[in-house]
Amino acid sequence: MPMYQPSKRDGVVGFEGGGDGQVLDLATAVKDGLLGGVGGGVVGAAVGEKLDLKKMIEELDLSEVPSVFICPISLEPMQDPVTLCTGQTYERSNIHKWFSLGHLTCPTTMQELWDDSVTPNRTLYHLIYTWFSQNYLLMKKRSEDVQGRASELLETLKKVKGQARVQALKELQQVVAAHGTARKTVIDEGGVSAITALLGPFTSHAVGSEVIGILVHLSLDSESKSGLMQPSKISLLVDILNEGSMETKISCTKLIETLMEEKDFRSELVSSHSLLVGLMRLVKDKRHSNGILPGLSLLRTICLHMEVRGLIVRIGAVSQLVELLPTLDPECLELALFILDALSSLPEGGLALKDCSKTIPNMVRLLMRISESCTQFALSILWSVCKLAPEECSSVAVDAGLAAKLLLVIQSGCNPVLKQQSAELLKLCSLNYTDTLFISKCKLTRTIQ
Repeated sequence: MPMYQPSKRDGVVGFEGGGDGQVLDLATAVKDGLLGGVGGGVVGAAVGEKLDLKKMIEELDLSEVPSVFICPISLEPMQDPVTLCTGQTYERSNIHKWFSLGHLTCPTTMQELWDDSVTPNRTLYHLIYTWFSQNYLLMKKRSEDVQGRASELLETLKKVKGQARVQALKELQQVVAAHGTARKTVIDEGGVSAITALLGPFTSHAVGSEVIGILVHLSLDSESKSGLMQPSKISLLVDILNEGSMETKISCTKLIETLMEEKDFRSELVSSHSLLVGLMRLVKDKRHSNGILPGLSLLRTICLHMEVRGLIVRIGAVSQLVELLPTLDPECLELALFILDALSSLPEGGLALKDCSKTIPNMVRLLMRISESCTQFALSILWSVCKLAPEECSSVAVDAGLAAKLLLVIQSGCNPVLKQQSAELLKLCSLNYTDTLFISKCKLTRTIQ
């Protein structure tokens, strides 16, 4: 059970029955800044409105709650604080549960209790209630201010052009990125269609980048997505993907992937040499690794459309992805392997994998290393390659330690389908060796090394 040890400066011993005997009242707490230095006028408003403490606790950012308000047992803000004879204060329900488990000690100090009664800590309750009331009302006020500002900016966009439009879009982008209430306001007031209308064949990249930055933060309905799937708008997205800042490129990939979720999305919209080249540049950018995951995620989604896979192979994506594998984290690695496995289903994809000298060593290395999914993709790719040229590829694979790795898969507790694939691949690899020589190739020491 987690235990929180409050410090002296948190003032937990300063409340009723505290360890040092010092009593801290509400006025002193406000004066000393315990309540966060918020004006006293808000306190009166909060108390007068009889706000629900539980609701306030749920809606406020708990990372900012003073530690003195935290129950040492649950590490959650207290709603009904009670104090033990030791001077320590806990949430009533938590300390009663502690007692019901047969404990007759103070959870924090582990002192034996000479009296198991609890005393409501009204001073601390009022401090907690006042602090949450102040901050809750401030949060509501900021929310209203943000909503108002979002509405003003939407009106401004209808009137201005040029640099003034860019500035208004930039501010709106910052507001919707930071506040859910602003996003709701934009949607409720029809802002999505107004903003989407700014994208077109003659839209400057300055305006387009800000519009994309706004749209990617909004929950778009089917009608909005359909409007964005016009060829001229997709073409602009692709141009900005290739020429924008890293943040804008990431927004473009996320927006395009969102559009691809629609049932009526047409694969020809992403059958673009420029789009695919831009995505490969994004995932290979070593200076900005934050673009790798969204880039691979969109490539994976595009690979679900059979019609586009051939174009992905033709831009040289296979060898580039294979070479990237050792540098990727597990999440990105799984995406890259999914893409390569999908491309291996094409004759030209299988040939590209076979012709890449790093395909077999990298795939063998990944077996039984990252996850069962990675092992499955790697096995599928190895099978595709080895079938194309059994003699050539099998010997390279066995020399890379494949036979021993396959034995590990067969002996593991993984999916029976993977075991069957491993057995078939092991049989294929053994055809070019005598039994004695092949057994020597299966030594685990080769795999471990």
